[in-house]
Amino acid sequence: MRLIPAQFVKPYVKSNKNDIIDAEAIAEAATRPTMRFVAVKEEDQVDLQALHRIRDQMVGARTRLINQMRAFCLEYGVPLRHGAGIFKLELPLALKDEGNGISPMMRRLVGDLYADLCRLEERIRQVTREIEAVANREDVTCRLMTIPGIGALGATAVLAAIGDGLQFRKARDLAAWLGLVPRQYSTGGKQTLLGSANAAIVI
Repeated sequence: MRLIPAQFVKPYVKSNKNDIIDAEAIAEAATRPTMRFVAVKEEDQVDLQALHRIRDQMVGARTRLINQMRAFCLEYGVPLRHGAGIFKLELPLALKDEGNGISPMMRRLVGDLYADLCRLEERIRQVTREIEAVANREDVTCRLMTIPGIGALGATAVLAAIGDGLQFRKARDLAAWLGLVPRQYSTGGKQTLLGSANAAIVI
């Protein structure tokens, strides 16, 4: 089985989209000698990528919880500084302060949300420990972590996304896939190199 990125098949769609025309376009694209295919992920890669996605979803939920609690406190004229660490220090003090005007019901509601936040942070720590255990176990991630600025999360994200990297013919292909090379817009024999695309690994 070989996987083709949808954007590489699109030029071969001849008219309006339907299943028959799509199948014909896929068959046509697959016969092209220069077509690039997507490497099929191993089971370990899929599991590791799932860990990263779950952690990312929980970090987003943590941000939403903090913003909601901050907004509720602000409704009563109690501003809390930005930053998760500062927030976790200031919120319990604000809830204990009886003279700041926050109603008893709001104190209870925000206290419940804060308990949810604490449980969520513990779950994030558990998933992070799982990812770090994989990073310390795999030879590829151990070598990646010797690069300044790359830790367990970054190294395992690369491992989950590219596996052994054999789908790239040379290092420049990997750099281009990551978006670490200038974008090119060339026409009429005139080459224009734009700023580098954002480096992002899809997990």
